[in-house]
Formats: sequence, structure tokens, C-alpha cells
Amino acid sequence: MATIKIKQIGSPIRRPEAQRKILIGLGLGKMHRVVELQDTAEVRGAIARLPHMVQIVD
Repeated sequence: MATIKIKQIGSPIRRPEAQRKILIGLGLGKMHRVVELQDTAEVRGAIARLPHMVQIVD
């Protein structure tokens, strides 16, 4: 299955609890951390809810 790399570019400080939980669910939480996850609809949906905090890395 295809994978996708995600980098956190926004801080979770002063963000709603729901956004923090999404970051933790993606395996992020600290600035500039990069994780590689399977490219599924669930992961894409989580990324879509945090466009200001994460970016897809090529």
C-alpha cells in the first residue's frame, strides 16, 4: 500500500483540544516532526482538518 509523509508545521499551543488529538493520532505533536503513514482516506481526512498545522512532504 502507498505511504505518505506528513510534517508538522504548526504548534498545538492555543489550539482546540480536538486539533491536538488529531495531531497525536497522526503520530505528531512536536514542531518539525515527520511521520510516514499509509495513504488511507482516514489519514487524508485528518490532514484536511489541519491544513494550517501539517503539510505533505514529497
